[in-house]
Amino acid sequence: MNIRPIRTDEEYRAALKEISPLFEQEPEPGTAEGDSFEVMITLIEAYEAKNFPIDLPDPIEAIKFRMEQSGLTAADLAPAIGKTNRVYEVLNRKRSLTLPMIWKLHDMFGIPAESLIKPVKAA
Repeated sequence: MNIRPIRTDEEYRAALKEISPLFEQEPEPGTAEGDSFEVMITLIEAYEAKNFPIDLPDPIEAIKFRMEQSGLTAADLAPAIGKTNRVYEVLNRKRSLTLPMIWKLHDMFGIPAESLIKPVKAA
C-alpha cells in the first residue's frame, strides 16, 4: 500500500478501492499489512470527517429515536424530565430542555449530551 494523505475525491475513491478487499479478511493487527490497514482506515476517516461532516440530530429527534430504539414511553422519561405532562411538552417542543434534564437524559438513557444541547428547531 502506498500510504499518504488523502486530499482529493479521486484519492479518496482510490483508497476505498484499495482497502475494500481487506474487509473480507482483515489482516492481523500488529503485522505490516495490519498496520497499513489501520493507517489507511484512519486517513479515510479523517478525509470523511473533513469532507462529509455529519450534523448532530435535533435534540427532540434524538430523544424520540432513543425512545423508539429502546421501546421507551413518555412515562419512562419522567424521572429525567419531570411529570408525564412535562415530558409531552418537551416532546411537542412547547418546553425547552433544561441543563439538569439534559444531564439526566444523558446519564439515564445514554443520549449524547452534544445532541441534547443543540438548539431545537421550531416545530
